[in-house]
This record gives sequence, C-alpha cells and structure tokens, in this order.
Amino acid sequence: HRRFDYRPKTDPYCQARYTFCPTGSAIPVVKEEDVIEVYRLQTPVWEFKYGDLLGHLKIMHDAVGFKSSLTGKNYTMEWYELFQLGNCTFPHLRPGMDAPFWCNQGAACFYEGIDDAHWKENGTLVLVTTISGTMFNEMAKWVKHDNETGIYYETWTVQASPDKESVVWFDSYECSKFILRTYQKLADLGAVFKKIQTNYTSIILFSGEPIYLGNETSIFGPLGNKTLAAAIRDFYYPFKPYRTVREFFVDLLKIIDRVILKHQFYLFYNLEYWFLPMKFPYLKVVYEEVPLPTRNKTLFGA
Repeated sequence: HRRFDYRPKTDPYCQARYTFCPTGSAIPVVKEEDVIEVYRLQTPVWEFKYGDLLGHLKIMHDAVGFKSSLTGKNYTMEWYELFQLGNCTFPHLRPGMDAPFWCNQGAACFYEGIDDAHWKENGTLVLVTTISGTMFNEMAKWVKHDNETGIYYETWTVQASPDKESVVWFDSYECSKFILRTYQKLADLGAVFKKIQTNYTSIILFSGEPIYLGNETSIFGPLGNKTLAAAIRDFYYPFKPYRTVREFFVDLLKIIDRVILKHQFYLFYNLEYWFLPMKFPYLKVVYEEVPLPTRNKTLFGA
C-alpha cells in the first residue's frame, strides 16, 4: 500500500451519512512516568445501528483503547472511512465526468472515553498490554505520521486462492490493519503483549494474476483508451446506491454476470486501475487469527 507525501483536501461532493470522528480530539502528551493500560476493542460493523447482525457474518470493526493510571482517563483510537464503506469500495459516476469519482479517504480518530457497552455487548474489550507514558507519547508521534501518509481506504484483499500460503496480489488497508500496525509499533517500543487469541476480518477476492491497466489520466484522459474507459464505467455502474427493490435485483444480476459468469473485476488501488481475472470461490469473508506481536529481540537484547 503506497504512502503519500500529504493528505489532499476532500471534495465537497463527498458526503457522509454519519459524521467522521464527531468528538475527535488531539492525542494528549502524557507524563513519562504514567502507566497506560492498552485494550483490544472489537465490535460488529455498524453495531450502533444493526446490533450483532454483521457479527454473525464475522464482519468486525477494530479499535484500541487506553487508560491512564495517573489521571484515570480513558481514550479510544480507531481508523475508518471518512465517507462510509460504500464510498471507499466503489466510485461515483458523475454526470459530465469521464473518470469514476472516488471518495475513498480513511483516517485515524482519537477521542476521550471508551464506550464500554458498545464494545462489550456484541464484541470484545480486553486488556492486551501495559505501556509507559514515554511509549504512549512515541506512539502518538508515529500515529500522526502514519495518518498523514497512509490516506486511502482499501476494502479488498486480493489473493490467488483460499490456501494459507497463497500469493497475495493486493492487501487491504482498513481498520484492522491500523490496529495491527499500532500493536507492532508498541512492540517495537518495548511493549510485552499478553498471550491471547486475536482474530480479524478480511474480505477477500480470488483472482489470477492481475493485469495493470493504467491510471486515471492514461485511461480517461484526452489520449486515453476510450474502449477501456467505457468498460470500467460499465463495470462500476451496477454498484451505485440503488433506489428501488427492482433496480437492486437488476443490478445484482449484472454484478453476478460480470464477476462470476464472466470472471471480471476492475480494482482501483493506489490511484491505479487493475483487471482481475476472477476465479472460484470469487469472494470470501474470513475471520482469521493474527497473533499479537512479540518484542524485537535483537533491538532490546532480550
């Protein structure tokens, strides 16, 4: 996943149904001698609206919580889409614009408090490690850099087969990946994690070797490939937000025809387009263990 030099301003066209990080605040500088408890937080996606519905499909959202022993204050930190998941996964086809228009930025959100009921009722709230105030402050610097350079949400993991040793063509970049990076940063700083099982959700597409198609300019620009541009727009059209039940089922049949029967998928990744020759089982939601990190033994001489 590509890193960028800066975060671009969002276009006013991109609108969220729910405000991104409504109570967000800056990460505080804590005293070096503070002792901070670190909590693993996980709950079904959109739990606040649908309860445990998506939890049955193991579609989970991840975050991390902190508690200061000196002040008693709790904090939550998470990373998610600025304009909801649909906008990050598929583009808008705007009138008068040849290229699909993406509202696919994601970012970190930090705020005071941990909503115990939200995380506990259908998910997880468990202590995973304890760190010093110094480590917390170093982590905060890293979060700022990570947030300024890793700016685009990516829903899909793309790999060659369901086998565990399968080639991964593209890796996702979403909430769980941020939490995994945060845990690894804390381990690099010296945190020692508890030995508990930790699972995360991945939404996987299965594809043969991807074919590079080009970027927005080379495909949709004045000297672009008009046939390819039309094919990409045609592919994304059925993924638009539907307005009636009939439209939904008509578009669903088009998606099944394109992805499963014709084995086609167009992926937008790092501002470039790729063609995926899809293959069985096409798509799968997995909830697999990713162990908590261990300290860098070489770095700390352990």
